[in-house]
Order: sequence, then structure tokens, then C-alpha cells
Amino acid sequence: MAFVALSEAEKVYIVHGVQEDLRMDGRGCEDYRCVEVETDVVSNTSGSARVKLGHTDILVGVKAEMGTPKLEKPNEGYLEFFVDCSANATPEFEGRGGDDLGTEIANTLYRIFNNKSSVDLKSLCISPREHCWILYVDVLLLECGGNLFDAISIAVKAALFNTRIPRVRVLEDEEGLKDIELSDDPYDCIQLSVENVPCIVTLCKIGYRHVVDATLQEEACSLASLLVSVTSKGVVTCMRKVGKGSLDPESVFEMMETSKRVGKVLHTSLQSVLHKEESLGPKRQKVGFLG
Repeated sequence: MAFVALSEAEKVYIVHGVQEDLRMDGRGCEDYRCVEVETDVVSNTSGSARVKLGHTDILVGVKAEMGTPKLEKPNEGYLEFFVDCSANATPEFEGRGGDDLGTEIANTLYRIFNNKSSVDLKSLCISPREHCWILYVDVLLLECGGNLFDAISIAVKAALFNTRIPRVRVLEDEEGLKDIELSDDPYDCIQLSVENVPCIVTLCKIGYRHVVDATLQEEACSLASLLVSVTSKGVVTCMRKVGKGSLDPESVFEMMETSKRVGKVLHTSLQSVLHKEESLGPKRQKVGFLG
């Protein structure tokens, strides 16, 4: 993680402000910063997205490749995650620092998607035990400005929404040999349903209260945080505590209720932006640095 050094006076100022529901940038405890989302930003992928949340900048690319289903799930495809913490994002990522964080983020993403409801994995199966689609999800951290996990989860959901998988026909000859035929038409493809893909809401405990979408300065004042993955219907699918401090049961319950409330609003806003961008079609103007 990126760290920022604060004096005791700065910490006191931030903590006291949070207790009054007034943060350094004028937000309330349950307010997110402005989130910028742009999809279809990398040309040689099946789907991609870039998300900017304050000074946090994330790029996600998804590549669909054909492979063999796992033995224990013969009629499903699967997702593979790779997280690259660029040393340009923060000096702490030089050497081993970035590798450890990358592994931690990838493991968190595996936990979130390791259930039947997030993505319909059966729709990725081409022929049971033989062929399936594997979605390689590459996450690149370009800049770290706090609240990393939330930004990554938003970017992954947006990239999966943008993913297009070629339609496949399985042809069988007289001898029973199967031949796979990919559609040549770039518009003849399958789109994943991301309706149940959760987003992470990170709640940082500062003093007696908790905040969402913490800045680096606020993270420096927090000893414990709760990562909660929430679906668009407000269902909690996964939870993880980070940090050295402790959380009492009452705080955990309050944080979960906040995450459900905030998560629903986050999903609604994200889905409306994604559908609006998609409705513009090829005519839409690319604004990102890859445009």
C-alpha cells in the first residue's frame, strides 16, 4: 500500500473532523469522491476499463482464451487474476513491495468470484470436460491515492461488462470428432451478465466512526478497516478485516449496514454510466490517454 506521513496535529485534525461528519475535502462519512469510468480503452483485449477515483488510477484488461475446464468443474469456464503494481504508482512498490500487494489483491478477487452467483461460469463452457473460455483479468495499478480495493473492484466489473466473447459452434463429424468454429462476425459475440458481480466497499474506522472511500491521509489515521463485497441488491458476499487494530462486534455490524447502503448506490450509479456509454456505440469519443 502507499503510505503518507502525517504529524500528530494533522491526525488529530482529521480524527476530530470525522467525528463531526466533516472530512478534509468537505465530504460526509458515507460520500465517495467523483469516480471516472471509461470502458473499451485497450484495443487488443476482449474487454477493458479504466477507473480514476481521486488520485487512484486503475486499468483492467480482460482476455478470453480457449482452454480446458478444471477437473472438479467440468461444465464451467473460469477466471484468472493477475495484478501488476507498477513501481511508478508509488515508491513502495519497488522490489518486493508491489509483488506482495499484488498477490493480496488477486487473492481477494479470487475470493469474491469463487461462487456460482457472481458470474455465470456455465455460460463460459463450450463442451463439458473439453473446451471452455478462460477469462484472464489483468489489473494494472497506475497510481495509488487511497481506497485501492474499491477502485479495483469497480474497474473489474466495468471491464467484465465491456467483455465480448466470440460465439462458438461445435461441429461433430461422422467419426464423432469435434471441431470448433469461431464466428468471423465481430458483432456475433456473447456479453457477460455482470448483474451479480459485487463491488468492494472499504470502511475505515477512524476514532469512533467509520468512513468510506478513505484518502491516503485518512488511511494513515485508521488502525482497522473492513473490506465488504456487496452486490447491487445489497447482499454481502464476502468480508475481510485489514489493519492491526481491533473492531468490536457492534462496529462490524454498523459497518456492514453502511456497506449495504453505500454499495447499492454505487452499483446503481456504475450501471447507469456503463449502459449510457454502451448506448453511444462506436461513435463515442475516447477521452483516456489510450484514446
